[in-house]
Amino acid sequence: MLKPSLIGSDTQLNQQSYYEASVQRPAALPALQESLVADAVVVGGGFSGLSAALEMAQRGLSVVLLEAERIGSGASGRNGGQAIVGYASGQGPFEQQLGSADAQRVWDMSLEAIDLIDARIAAHGIDCDRVDGYVYVADSARKAAQLREEMDGLQRRGIEVDWADGADLPRLINSPRYVAAAREMRSGHLHPLKYALGLARAAQAAGVRIFEHSPVTALQRGSTLVASTAQGQVTARFGVLAGNCMLAEHGPQVAPEIAPRIMPVGTYIVGTAPLDPELCARLIPRNAAVCDNNFVLDYFRFSADHRMLFGGRVSYTTRTPGDLKALMRQRMGEVFRALRTVPIEFVWGGFVDISMNRAPDFGRLGDNLYYLQGFSGHGVALTGLAGQLVAEAVAGQAGRFDVYARLKHRRFPGGPLLRTPSLALGMLWHRLRDVL
Repeated sequence: MLKPSLIGSDTQLNQQSYYEASVQRPAALPALQESLVADAVVVGGGFSGLSAALEMAQRGLSVVLLEAERIGSGASGRNGGQAIVGYASGQGPFEQQLGSADAQRVWDMSLEAIDLIDARIAAHGIDCDRVDGYVYVADSARKAAQLREEMDGLQRRGIEVDWADGADLPRLINSPRYVAAAREMRSGHLHPLKYALGLARAAQAAGVRIFEHSPVTALQRGSTLVASTAQGQVTARFGVLAGNCMLAEHGPQVAPEIAPRIMPVGTYIVGTAPLDPELCARLIPRNAAVCDNNFVLDYFRFSADHRMLFGGRVSYTTRTPGDLKALMRQRMGEVFRALRTVPIEFVWGGFVDISMNRAPDFGRLGDNLYYLQGFSGHGVALTGLAGQLVAEAVAGQAGRFDVYARLKHRRFPGGPLLRTPSLALGMLWHRLRDVL
């Protein structure tokens, strides 16, 4: 039985989603109310934090994980559920900064990130509605040419691509909005909150101590780290900051030097009532996840119970767009005319983190404090790999982590007061380019 949806205020949008309504969470874990000593402390209970904690525990370290709210309450538990090969930035930043050999290494690791999801699902019995298949779509001739170039690049890297356009298009997607589509089977989709809760169970089974409602308010650095919460503290040899854009909200003084390199971007999703399975199969054959190649993009898929989960309508101003339900219905109806009048039962949204160049931002603060951020919409797969790389580095095998850490990242311009308006103006320019 699904719990009723909440549609309305910003607070409600962040509290309820189709994902929250379709799981039975365990009772909340207690807040930290004591002083603990551990080998490692992890800040953030999303995919990257849970992955790092699990991997370190499996290597024999004692680990404490501190989550400001509930496990998966941030982007990890409410995103589009699309697990995608590659990077939001493309290969450009890697090739320019790292050279061809290491650029190929990070590409190969993005494939490994997909495989890691499936390995963890199998190893820990995580039931999270995992489906293979991803369709990229273009809504103009110019965008179709760009998509063809991108798909040619995937094929050169060994990804098999099925292309369709013109009268052949309904074989991949049945929509009047698009002029071309391409499908590959390495990417896919899943129920992100089920996956996050499954990772949490696996981490606990491996010995990780998890505390919810325990935001870190201060972090003392040095050869030993001390992470403080309102009622307790954790002393550890190593630390992992995995809060992304939520870290600055809950603990703005924890790592102020890395906060300017990411920007919180609001993204929103609607969930319809359950649809006729035959209609779903006709609109998106083989039940793939779908994303267009506009700069300000739409992304969508069907859930396991045949609801359309349609996302997009990003906000770069930290303000939720007005009349969000109507706006999202209009965009969904432009893609699938058969869905113009179907009931919308869920509307939700929240922030994801993007970096200036859309490449992931991994690194160290000192010798023993690691951070993972800047997933830029590709976090469902890449976060899991990031946690594994941190665990390798803590265990003394930092080679793979350091490939990413060599990437240089710029701060968003404008400082704390002006960087959000500056980004909003820049995104308006890109949006105009999409429609011209």
